[in-house]
Amino acid sequence: MMPAQSSAPATPQAQPRRPQHVRTVWGLVLLAGLALPYLAYWWVNLVTTERLRAAGAQRLEVYATSLENLLDKYDLVPRMLELDKDVLGLLEKPGDEDLRNNVNEYLEGLNQKAGSSNIYIVNLQGRTQAASNWRQKDSFVGDDVNFRPYIRNALRGHPGGFYGVGTTSLEPGYFYAHGIYKNGRMLGVAAIKVSIESQQLSWAQGADKVMLVDSNGVIFLTSASAWKFKTLQPLAASVRAELEQTRQYHEQALPPLTLAHDEALANGTRLLAIRDGNAGLAAAPPRMLAQTRSLAPRDWTFIYLSDLNAARANARVAFLFTLLAYGFLVLLFLFWRQRLRAKEDLQHAYDGLERMVDERTASLARMAQDLSKEVDVRRQAEQQLHITQNELFQAGKMAVLGQMSASITHELNQPLTALRTMSDNAVLLFERGRMDDVRSNLKTISQVVARMGTITGKLKSFARKSNAELAAVSIHTSISNALVLVERRLQLDKVSFQLHIDQADIYALCDSNRLEQVLLNLMTNALDSMAGSPVRELRVDVNSTPQRVFIRVADSGPGLSDEARTRLFEPFYTSKPQGEGLGLGLAISEQIIRDFGGSLQAEQASAGACFVIELKAAQET
Repeated sequence: MMPAQSSAPATPQAQPRRPQHVRTVWGLVLLAGLALPYLAYWWVNLVTTERLRAAGAQRLEVYATSLENLLDKYDLVPRMLELDKDVLGLLEKPGDEDLRNNVNEYLEGLNQKAGSSNIYIVNLQGRTQAASNWRQKDSFVGDDVNFRPYIRNALRGHPGGFYGVGTTSLEPGYFYAHGIYKNGRMLGVAAIKVSIESQQLSWAQGADKVMLVDSNGVIFLTSASAWKFKTLQPLAASVRAELEQTRQYHEQALPPLTLAHDEALANGTRLLAIRDGNAGLAAAPPRMLAQTRSLAPRDWTFIYLSDLNAARANARVAFLFTLLAYGFLVLLFLFWRQRLRAKEDLQHAYDGLERMVDERTASLARMAQDLSKEVDVRRQAEQQLHITQNELFQAGKMAVLGQMSASITHELNQPLTALRTMSDNAVLLFERGRMDDVRSNLKTISQVVARMGTITGKLKSFARKSNAELAAVSIHTSISNALVLVERRLQLDKVSFQLHIDQADIYALCDSNRLEQVLLNLMTNALDSMAGSPVRELRVDVNSTPQRVFIRVADSGPGLSDEARTRLFEPFYTSKPQGEGLGLGLAISEQIIRDFGGSLQAEQASAGACFVIELKAAQET
């Protein structure tokens, strides 16, 4: 009786433990269902913000490098004016009007070639003696520019740059100034004005914003036009007084931006919200991640503002997705429990299906073995055809390079002559103890050598064998590379070149080296056809649709005859005199473009010849 009595009360004590355990498990499941979506929200927001920061930092570096390259390109122009004897003569004899006219015309031509806004010469009293805009009503000639800091610094022997709004033209630009010396004695200052406004056109990145500010916090370049010539914070009275004295931002009020939020983050970035002046106070401005990049020599700062709305939207999507996925997994678990009961029936069906698959696989294996032999034969034929085509393409390149050898030799002889002259000058300057001028000459020699390296590099890149793989290729870059190889001939033949492209850059699916070969062939044919024409003009027009890219190469030559138009892409047919062409250029070019999945055709033109390249559009990668 005692064992029975001791075992009876044990059963009711064990029964309530199972429901309690089940409730605990489902409570943990519910807690995880709430915690995981919030964790996913936090993690996705963190990762997306970091990606925005990395992308913004990369774009900042690209913008800064592009701007520095643009400004450095013009740094040498004022220093070269010291070598012109007429410039030295005008500063020594300011009353000589013939000298002034000669210098004005020289500066006008130099300004057109350099692509700058203006070039002018200033005497020691800060008055302009000659200028490239001497023909215009707002000419700088005779103006007193001694109030500009860059002029005063250059007169003190400290050359440098300065961004400001022109007091005469009211157009903003970047000014360089460098002293003009003769036998160690300063005679005056050479200055150049360069427009950098076009840089901000490429800064727009969707909802992101870019701004460039000076040491006083004044925004003078920005992708948001409403922010231009505003300040990050109110200017002090002393700073405003200095800006009014130098007239750096002529007649600009320079009001401050309204910051609705400003918060410093741990990684050196800031969280900003800038209120738009046109929006009401009730509308909350979007918060943006602000990153900076300093341009130390010029004391400027790039600020990149990344829109965080996308990061937060992704975080909300991750929250909802995690919540739904967790619920789906719970339902999937319940479904799996029911699925186990039907496992045996499915296994039987699977076994029968497996036998059918084995039989079918054996049949397909026999068919595949028969087809494999035929595929190997065709593959060998295609490989041989591909090798023959590549050799033909390479032969076409070498033929073009042979035709261009004279202009390439002349292009390299000029810098070689300049190198010899400047090195001889450096020896004389070294003997006279003018170390600053020696250093300047050596820097110039380095830049000339770099120019020669660019030319030979382009020739080497053009001559190398192409890769058969297709990729996204910049059309602007391909045209620029082809122009390097015909640039000298354009100058020698006095051919006017015009390029029209409907956006900052366009990308096509092709091979860059072979596309440059086609462009160079079309440009060379155009130059050959215009040899006897009174008007010589070469035009390249680029436009695109979301699916296709069109490149038109047109000339002002005699055009195409009816016979030439019908036999245009026929191998070994040429309209050139015997010995000046093999007749393979257009045939090779048409084959290359066809391999890209595009087409090369001659378009009907009112005057001259016009060839159209049609390619598949591609996205930048």
